[in-house]
Amino acid sequence: MKNVIRKAMTGCFMMALGFMVLNQLVVNKAQAAVVTPGVTEWKQSSTGTWPGMKDGQTYWYKLDNKAMLWWSTDGKTWEQVKDQDWADKSGKWLKISHKKLVWSADGKTWSEVPEWKWEGSDGKWYKFDSKWMLWVNE
Repeated sequence: MKNVIRKAMTGCFMMALGFMVLNQLVVNKAQAAVVTPGVTEWKQSSTGTWPGMKDGQTYWYKLDNKAMLWWSTDGKTWEQVKDQDWADKSGKWLKISHKKLVWSADGKTWSEVPEWKWEGSDGKWYKFDSKWMLWVNE
């Protein structure tokens, strides 16, 4: 009888352990909203600019010292972006709101960007740090 109880308890323990491991895998997968394959080393951007596409044209973007967004078609003449947003490679809209980087698929519902990183239209990964310094992984 003791042997049967011991086997049942061991079985219950193993099932509980399995469910905990499975649950952790599901939670980790759900939190991994941004997958950056091959990203190993981040370097601070030497120009502080990143590319984006709008209506089939490449625009260059940068932030000023107040985290306001500017754009340029040639990298020389800059103009402040009226709506303060830009699109990533997948077409999501990004902007800085309430001191956080947020994104939206429809321009209406916004959520914080995981790790504040996105893929630029050039296929490179970009991210901001807490001081709005731009980092790139080439």
